[in-house]
Amino acid sequence: MLSLGFAIRAAAAPFNSIVFRGLQSTRVLYGTNVALVLSGCGVYDGTEIHEASACLVHLSRGGATVSMFAPNTDQMHVIDHTKGAPSEGEKRNVLVESARIARGNITQLNDLKMTEFDAIVFPGGFGAAKNLCTFAVDGKDCTVNPDVSRVLKEFHSAKKPIGLCCIAPVLAAKVLPGCEVTVGSDQEEDGKWPHAGTAGAIKEMGSKHVNTNVSSAHVDVSNKIVTTAAFMCNTGVHEVFDGIGSMITNVLRLAGK
Repeated sequence: MLSLGFAIRAAAAPFNSIVFRGLQSTRVLYGTNVALVLSGCGVYDGTEIHEASACLVHLSRGGATVSMFAPNTDQMHVIDHTKGAPSEGEKRNVLVESARIARGNITQLNDLKMTEFDAIVFPGGFGAAKNLCTFAVDGKDCTVNPDVSRVLKEFHSAKKPIGLCCIAPVLAAKVLPGCEVTVGSDQEEDGKWPHAGTAGAIKEMGSKHVNTNVSSAHVDVSNKIVTTAAFMCNTGVHEVFDGIGSMITNVLRLAGK
C-alpha cells in the first residue's frame, strides 16, 4: 500500500512528469495535435471514464499529442455513483473534476485555439448532455455551452475532423445541423440500446442518424465528423473500446497526418 507521504509527494510532482500535454506546458510538435474536451469525471454527471481512457489509449497508439480541456463551470448537479441519485446540496466544478482524468494537466475550454490543433474529440458520459449542453433536460430544444458551440463551429469551418462518442454526437447534431452522426441504433432491441430514443431527437434537430454496431464508427466524410455509439449500447467494454478505436483511427486519417 502506498504511504501517505508518497501520495503527497506524487500530488506535488511537476507536470513535466506527465505525458499529457496542455497549453501550460511545451507541446511537442510531432504527429497530430488533438484537443480532448472533457465534461467532468464519472458517467452519471461527467465524462465516462472508460471512454476517455479508450480515447487516450488509441490517440497515444496513433502517435497523437493530446491536450485536454473542460469548461470552468459548475456541474448541472452531483450524482452519488453508489446510489445513482443526486447528492443534495453538493456542488462540483467541471474543470476541477475533469482534472482527475487529465492527471491535473488541463486547460479552460475558453482558452482552446483551433489553430493550434489538427482535430478535436469529445468522449461521452452524461456530462456531455448535462454540462456541455442541456440535452439531458431539454432534449431537441437543448442549448449548448457557448465555448463548446464555438470550437465545434471553428473546427468544422476549418475542415478539421471532429470525433464524438456515446451521447456526445448530440452536440454536433445541434450545432451543425445537417450532419450525419450515430448513437448506435434507433430501436431498443430488448434493452441492448436503452437510449435509442436519442436517434429520434437527432433527427428532430435537423441532422441525420445512421444506425451502426457498437464496434464500428460512422464517418460523415463531407463534414469530417466521426461518431461511435460506445456505452449507448449495453455491451462489453472491449466492444466499446474497439468502436472508439475505429473513431480515433478515422479522426487521425481525416487529419491527414
